[in-house]
Amino acid sequence: MNAHKIETVLNEDGTLTLRGLPFRAGDAVEVIVLESRTPLPEAPTPSPDSNPYPLRGTVIRYDDPTEPVALEDWEVLK
Repeated sequence: MNAHKIETVLNEDGTLTLRGLPFRAGDAVEVIVLESRTPLPEAPTPSPDSNPYPLRGTVIRYDDPTEPVALEDWEVLK
């Protein structure tokens, strides 16, 4: 039997949604719900003035982008 632990919070209407489970569609699973001993931390709310894309518009430069990197580290080439 494979076990997988997920910590989540109930929705406002009391429903529970589980995503990203490591099982395939159609697999039979057993669900046991336990109250968590430690509450999950509140997700930080982003401030309205924070920039979600801090690197947008910054200068990007590639020196020899197709040049091989660290050839001397490959043992097969020695």
